[in-house]
Amino acid sequence: MSGRFPAALLLALPLLGAQQPPVSIEPRPVHPWVAACEDWDDWDKAGPPFKIYGNTWYVGTCGISAILITADDGHVLIDSGTEAGADIVLANIRSLGFDPGDVKLLLNSHEHFDHVGGMAKLQEATGAQIVSSAIGAETMLSGKDHPDDPQFGMHPPMRPVRSALPFYEGEGQWLLHKYRMWPIPTPGHTPGAMSWTWRACDESECRTVVYADSLSAVSSDSYRFIDHAEYLSKFFTSLKRVADARCDLVLTPHPSGSQMRGKLMAGDLSAPGANSCEGYMRSQRGSLFVRLLREDPEWMQKNLPQGVQ
Repeated sequence: MSGRFPAALLLALPLLGAQQPPVSIEPRPVHPWVAACEDWDDWDKAGPPFKIYGNTWYVGTCGISAILITADDGHVLIDSGTEAGADIVLANIRSLGFDPGDVKLLLNSHEHFDHVGGMAKLQEATGAQIVSSAIGAETMLSGKDHPDDPQFGMHPPMRPVRSALPFYEGEGQWLLHKYRMWPIPTPGHTPGAMSWTWRACDESECRTVVYADSLSAVSSDSYRFIDHAEYLSKFFTSLKRVADARCDLVLTPHPSGSQMRGKLMAGDLSAPGANSCEGYMRSQRGSLFVRLLREDPEWMQKNLPQGVQ
């Protein structure tokens, strides 16, 4: 046969293949939050809470994140949403079987009403202490935007909180240590913006989560970042801090900022490649470059911070 297949067998091969049963692939179940929410959805649209990983839970709305970190000695809650959104956050916490009264520490990303407008309501409901940056605390205590905010004058006033502590001294520092939360100051989107990192653990493994602030160059029509060199330098430093953070999971104040819906559809919230903290930084830095080019291309060419490409 000289190593050759019989002609009859060769002719039968296509027929044999056609007789194989089709491979059945079960469709991936649709995540409840994906079914309820769209990308860049309404701020006050209710969405179901869910476990992110280990002791970390999503309890925000479809359009605004709120993150619950649970522990036996008390829970931590990051961001409130708007005042109306805070009611959804409280309902989501209860629906998971947790008591809002067990929340002992309230943290925030940046000090705009869509993320901290409901903080006074949450403080009343939980009795928890708020820890923030100095400017974030000042803004929440007054209920008014800070004059250094690129969006100053664009937002309605918020209901003031009764107390708020700076993260870097006294009881504020002690509370962060007790609840094992690490601050990453990230001014840029606002002057008092904060990012946060912690370890989320299940029975067998711990992962480092980074809640990275928005880091987007949004402002009033009259504001130019190039006219505020010190502020802009802090903005670039904030981007580097996020890129350098250890980061197994990255979350953002607007869930679509870190492609949360797409990750849930794929069944993986982890942060490799473009979904990493460095990938998030590169995306936000690119948007900042576009903004600076629009403000003044010549300035951009002459004043790009050294080492930034």
